[in-house]
Amino acid sequence: MILYLLLAGLLVAGDQLIKGWAMEVLKPAVSIDLIPDVLSLYYHENFGAAWGILQGQRWLLLAVTGVVLAALLAGLLLGKFRGPLIRTSVTLILAGGIGNLIDRAFHPGGFVVDYIYFEPINFPIFNLADICVCVGTFLLAFYILFVEGKAPLAAGEGDAPVPAGEETPPEGTL
Repeated sequence: MILYLLLAGLLVAGDQLIKGWAMEVLKPAVSIDLIPDVLSLYYHENFGAAWGILQGQRWLLLAVTGVVLAALLAGLLLGKFRGPLIRTSVTLILAGGIGNLIDRAFHPGGFVVDYIYFEPINFPIFNLADICVCVGTFLLAFYILFVEGKAPLAAGEGDAPVPAGEETPPEGTL
């Protein structure tokens, strides 16, 4: 459990350090090409949620994010999530959510600092916290669709129940 909380803390700290750098260095520069016409760092203040939806809905976004993060953190601390895959997914969602929640709570107007721009498809500008939330959500969906409830059955489990009053024949007899 401590390992997952430590990971979340490190990701939040990294997210906030990069965003601080972006505000100090990238904002005045506006853009830095990493791979020309493919990937650049581009300072952007996002006043909405993913892909700019819910623009200007700071209090709604704070409330919803806060409730979801509190539920995930409580579940993690209470041991409701069993197994490394689901714990990792919840940890990533927590880290990303907290990173963007910090921005929204403390920046005037409630904006989130975004800085990664993938140019070939004109993808919306995003940040490390967004990556954490997206990867965590993907892992959670994978867990729900392909892992949860799919544990291998122990010998004898999953057999059809024997109707009441009927005995199961001894091993090797018909």
